[in-house]
Amino acid sequence: MAVSMRDLDSAFQGAGQKAGIEIWRIENFCPVPVPKSSYGKFFTGDSYVILKTTASKSGALRHDIHYWLGKDTTQDEAGAAAVKTVELDAALGGRAVQYREVQGHETEKFLSYFKPCIIPQEGGVASGFKHVEEEEYKTRLFVCRGKHVVHVKEVPFARSSLNHDDIFILDTKSKIFQFNGSNSCIQERAKALEVVQYIKDTYHDGKCEVAAIEDGKLMADAETGEFWGLFGGFAPLPRKTATDEDKTVDSSTTKLLSVEKGKAEPVEADSLTRELLETNKCYILDCGLEVFVWMGRTTSLDDRKSASGAAEELIRDSDRPKSHIIRVIEGFETVMFRSKFESWPQVTNVTVSEDGRGKVAALLQRQGVNVKGLLKAAPVKEEPQPYIDCTGNLQVWRVNGQEKVLLPAADQSKFYSGDCYIFQYSYPGEDKEEHLIGTWFGKQSVEEERVSAVSLASKMIESMKFLAAQACIHEGSEPIQFFTIFQSFIVFKGGLSDGYKNYIAEKEIPDETYTEDGVALFRVQGSGPDNMQAIQVEAVASSLNSSYCYILHSGSTVFTWAGNLTSPDDHELVERQLDIIKPNLQSKSHKEGSESEQFWELVGGKSEYPSQKISRVPEGDPHLFTCTFSKGNLKVKEIYNFTQDDLMTEDIFILDCHSDIFVWVGQQVDSKNKLQALTIGQKFLEHDFLLENLSHEAPIFIVMEGSEPPFFTRFFSWDSAKSTMHGNSFQRKLTIVKNGGTPVMDKPKRRAPVSYGGRSSVPDKSQRSRSMSFSPDRVRVRGRSPAFNALAATFENPNARNLSTPPPMVRKLYPKSVTPDSGKLQSKSAAIAALTASFEQPPPARETIIPRSVKVSPPTPKTPPEPNSKENSIGSRLGSLTIEEDVKEGEAEDEEGLPIYPYERLQTTSEDPVSEIDVTKRETYLSAAEFKEKFGMAKDAFYKLPKWKQNKLKMALHLF
Repeated sequence: MAVSMRDLDSAFQGAGQKAGIEIWRIENFCPVPVPKSSYGKFFTGDSYVILKTTASKSGALRHDIHYWLGKDTTQDEAGAAAVKTVELDAALGGRAVQYREVQGHETEKFLSYFKPCIIPQEGGVASGFKHVEEEEYKTRLFVCRGKHVVHVKEVPFARSSLNHDDIFILDTKSKIFQFNGSNSCIQERAKALEVVQYIKDTYHDGKCEVAAIEDGKLMADAETGEFWGLFGGFAPLPRKTATDEDKTVDSSTTKLLSVEKGKAEPVEADSLTRELLETNKCYILDCGLEVFVWMGRTTSLDDRKSASGAAEELIRDSDRPKSHIIRVIEGFETVMFRSKFESWPQVTNVTVSEDGRGKVAALLQRQGVNVKGLLKAAPVKEEPQPYIDCTGNLQVWRVNGQEKVLLPAADQSKFYSGDCYIFQYSYPGEDKEEHLIGTWFGKQSVEEERVSAVSLASKMIESMKFLAAQACIHEGSEPIQFFTIFQSFIVFKGGLSDGYKNYIAEKEIPDETYTEDGVALFRVQGSGPDNMQAIQVEAVASSLNSSYCYILHSGSTVFTWAGNLTSPDDHELVERQLDIIKPNLQSKSHKEGSESEQFWELVGGKSEYPSQKISRVPEGDPHLFTCTFSKGNLKVKEIYNFTQDDLMTEDIFILDCHSDIFVWVGQQVDSKNKLQALTIGQKFLEHDFLLENLSHEAPIFIVMEGSEPPFFTRFFSWDSAKSTMHGNSFQRKLTIVKNGGTPVMDKPKRRAPVSYGGRSSVPDKSQRSRSMSFSPDRVRVRGRSPAFNALAATFENPNARNLSTPPPMVRKLYPKSVTPDSGKLQSKSAAIAALTASFEQPPPARETIIPRSVKVSPPTPKTPPEPNSKENSIGSRLGSLTIEEDVKEGEAEDEEGLPIYPYERLQTTSEDPVSEIDVTKRETYLSAAEFKEKFGMAKDAFYKLPKWKQNKLKMALHLF
């Protein structure tokens, strides 16, 4: 579409450059900006243009344009609003969706911008009315309709306006009454209370009484008597009479019409397909309640205006005031529009890119208008966060037929692709322990064991009275929360369950189950020690990728391979994973391009392989849906611009984030429907209601009201007090309204936020604080996952390499046999001098990796500590490389608050050894004087050395 300056109204210059709402009122057929202080205030005699700009996660700006027509606006003003909407779209590059809004019949999307409601006022600018100035407070009666957004309409203040089906608000000078028709539902009553709160705040400065009147209670209480007294006394209500507003619009038939020269002509076709729409034409798709105007990319501005006029005429001639006109541009059709067609390609070749918007930006820039942000908002670059505390306790079961088998701690993070697993993770929440129960399905697992896993997990959820969140996870689609819980995660090929073994036996498939002596290739991935995985892949060269590091072993022969696009952090992850997969063997390092012949022989010879990183499904813009599920059929309805208040305790909602989905279940949902929550999530993925090509294996989280995890609440401005209130939605909101808008707390105030994923807000990782926690079964280290610590505990070989995560027991890491006779040592000054000289040369590849601290816990106490132990104060006092309990009374402390012990007690050969210390940093417990005597330098100077130099010096001096 050609864009010229004559098409652009000066009032629209610079519009839509940043997220938010902009409103113009039509005055003398021209748009005039409305002050922000008046947003949401509409007059019945006026027409308005409303622009909603949204910045997506990708940084792109999306636009929705609405033109609102008051019931008393003139035809000329309404026409001007329609035309100006088309012009505004042109100014934005011709890709906005445009909506016609008629007073009393607005779309839910439009009303969501002005929650909880809009209450148009009498008057207008150019329609012959004057804006009414109230001299005395006028008693008004409103009718409210809607479960998710509320349509509010003023009706005559008379008993005859009331009925049993709707909800009415009577606004008097001193009190606001809400009358609940006996046939109205709880959700409608709750939403109407939001309107009551709005009227109270807007027209009464928050200072008036509120009363709820139940239809049928007669004169049961004083407030009911007061309400009926305002109507002249109680009398039976009349039956609701049908009005034009109650007429339903036939949406069963869909017609496609082609618009040429302002005339709409039917398009003859057996079925609706994308191929019917030509890019140089405009079309009308009449669906009854929705009337779409489709505009091809190459159509002119005049063509689009005439097509819009034809749609207006169609609605006017067929007397359908409720129908909404929605105008879409080729290539930017709404989901609703595309869903009307039997076939619609996933990708339409529209070569517009930023062309239209760029032309407009250039034109505006020549006029001196700031066009920064017009093309694209700056993308939000944020590293995915798990939003879950990783200091909890973990249990893992492998599913074997109809049973589940508890895995030992050492095997908790070792999964097999042919098996299914159940995990239960308990972690500290805001003021109580939270639980997550999940199932993990391997790619090669059998259907029978998948069904069994779901059934067993559901029984666990039910036994906990539905207080735990639930997760359904498939191999290859794991969410970051899963990896954070396990931290070091390994997936082996094959399986150990009976189901897998029986399956491969029946199908006569070779058993590929991992063996330590066989040839195996692992791809190492992750973002750091708190999130690292080793995935076994086919041991062939084509499995390599330049963006990853790999571990290859054949029996006792071990290779590491680093792609050219990998970083030092990636290399460190390999070292850490080696300590788990092959902890007692030396490996041969290879960089891409310098591989040995033996390496290529093990992977079957050289071949081509990719270099791009394997892309994971990115998190998208969240969408909230309310859903009903009956007889296997799922129906959903989107809630626009959602907030926590949209979550009704009687209903089930779905939060679609593209990479994963959440099924939120209210407390008032019956048990039968609660058990259907996972099925509802699976049905949602199958239907793909937003046509966004959702994976059927996307993670599904089931979230129960009152136990919402932080990785769910982050999508809202969350008030935990609301989710723990008692009663139904109406009773809860009535309590809030009567308490001045503040929810009544049913639980203690939330405690200080936890550090999710073991991360501190301090950027420097070395400054992260850690403290310890205990489990009745085993030693647990706060800040590390249970599985990770269990794996560390398996290093029992005294010759194990000191390369990454050190074992927790001192005798394993520093066996007595390595303690030299002090008489045989060289003088310390000579040893230190020699070591310092050697620091100038890079150490061998396998010796450069110095262990990042893993905190070592003391033996498990016989009785668990009190819940309110001083863990947090300890953690904040220590660095990330140190874990200590409270300093015992009478012990000395150094400047950093650490206890001081004599050198003799810190030695591994001591007859009275110190317990409950970090055995990887014994030197930190020496006094400053004794430290300098042993190391030949001050503590500060020592800790300024690189980590690998510190380690080499300690190992050479053999002090402990």
